[in-house]
Amino acid sequence: MDSPKQKFSSEKMTFKILGAGVVGLTTALELAARYPLARIQILATHLPGDRSINYTSPWAGANWLSVATDNGRQENWDRVTYKKFEELADGKGNESGVKRMPIWAFYDSEKEDAGILSQGTGKVWYEGMAGLRWLKEKEEMREGAKLGYEAKSFVVNVQVYLPWLQNEALKKGVEMLRTTVTDIRELTNDSDVKAVFNCTGLGSYSLKGVEDKLLYPTRGQVMLVENPKTPMERMYFRSPQRVNKDTTYVFPRNPGGGVILGGCRFDNEWDGEVDLEFAEDIKRRCCALAPELGKPEDLKVIQHAVGLRPSRKGGPRLERESMGKTMVIHNYGAGGAGYQASWGLAKDAVDLL
Repeated sequence: MDSPKQKFSSEKMTFKILGAGVVGLTTALELAARYPLARIQILATHLPGDRSINYTSPWAGANWLSVATDNGRQENWDRVTYKKFEELADGKGNESGVKRMPIWAFYDSEKEDAGILSQGTGKVWYEGMAGLRWLKEKEEMREGAKLGYEAKSFVVNVQVYLPWLQNEALKKGVEMLRTTVTDIRELTNDSDVKAVFNCTGLGSYSLKGVEDKLLYPTRGQVMLVENPKTPMERMYFRSPQRVNKDTTYVFPRNPGGGVILGGCRFDNEWDGEVDLEFAEDIKRRCCALAPELGKPEDLKVIQHAVGLRPSRKGGPRLERESMGKTMVIHNYGAGGAGYQASWGLAKDAVDLL
């Protein structure tokens, strides 16, 4: 079989990417790395710096704590991204907003029911890679939790990371066009375009030519609070299972960047309004989980936020489709895993060429 480079020879290729969230921007960087002579255009309604309920990436926590248990490609997407985050966190100056930070994760279910074990192996697939240490000491565990572990992880300050991705892409000659495409077929009638990458997330629910009704929003609510007086050296997570509507998490951002408190995972909820009563519940849960935060009434809130994760029945859509005079490579529907799967998704998407 021809390699992509043989297939396309050295002709001037054009690629278009629809969407400038974390998946679209990362796909652009992967393309630019492999096809440095190609013309790459990102077309998007929203770009880094924008605030809209229809632009999910700026509202993320974000961190690395894999939800994948398929013993297959979803785990591999997270594995590839973990390795990339290692490079970014250890890089010169660390301008990317990705920082190494351990996480303590607690589950209110026994190990077999917590949704953390890989199919076929019965193990936590990243146990070796992330140096898992099972929490046993009474002072480490949280009241009522059945299970806990510490993992070597990464916290991502999305307000730094998204513009960093954008700037890296611009440095590599990627063009960014602010435009709204309502029908993907507008882009598939040009035979000079080798491929269109559809990275529109939840937008593919209504994007004509796609209209994927397997997509659904998973609503999340978070707040950014000022850094507490006690320095925070780890992230915290607690949930009945790894994926559950009643999820609590505490993600300290880079020094001085505040702390993200969350959250929830409410499926099929499109409401973008902040629920201030629910925000008080988040404060109580997070202070019980992370003693460094102090008392709920002492928290200084900088901002409340709601985001709609692009979830999809059956998991992310990563596949090729012939359309018009070109091919479309769909890369959307990662739900809450968009950041921690981003580099693996981008790699596999470009592999489809």
